[in-house]
Amino acid sequence: MELRRTMTEAEIILWNELRNKKLNGYKFRRQHPIKNYVADFYCHEARLVVEVDGEIHKDESTKEYDEKRTHDLKEFGIKVIRFANKDILNTIDEVLFKISMEIQLSLSMLQCQPGTSSPSPSGEGQG
Repeated sequence: MELRRTMTEAEIILWNELRNKKLNGYKFRRQHPIKNYVADFYCHEARLVVEVDGEIHKDESTKEYDEKRTHDLKEFGIKVIRFANKDILNTIDEVLFKISMEIQLSLSMLQCQPGTSSPSPSGEGQG
């Protein structure tokens, strides 16, 4: 499992916009564990992961890892969207709009799939 880490400046800015259901009332978790991964931000209701990518994500081996991770999460029925640090730092309103649109798209797709159940977030619904 990946280890949790300190948030970057861009992640802090985005988290301040997502936390406490600020984005259209949807709950996000930060550094949320999903199987063997830790998502930067996760909206369970929409089954959506939001990743914030710094310069290291331009490295070829990191790109390959990101692609595998995205593929694995897709296999779990979770969509991953990515934003570069610079996008969050320079155009946060556009980023929030794109996240909002992805939530709406994900929710509409989930409603079209009868019998689709989503795994409960870590530590919830167990017992």
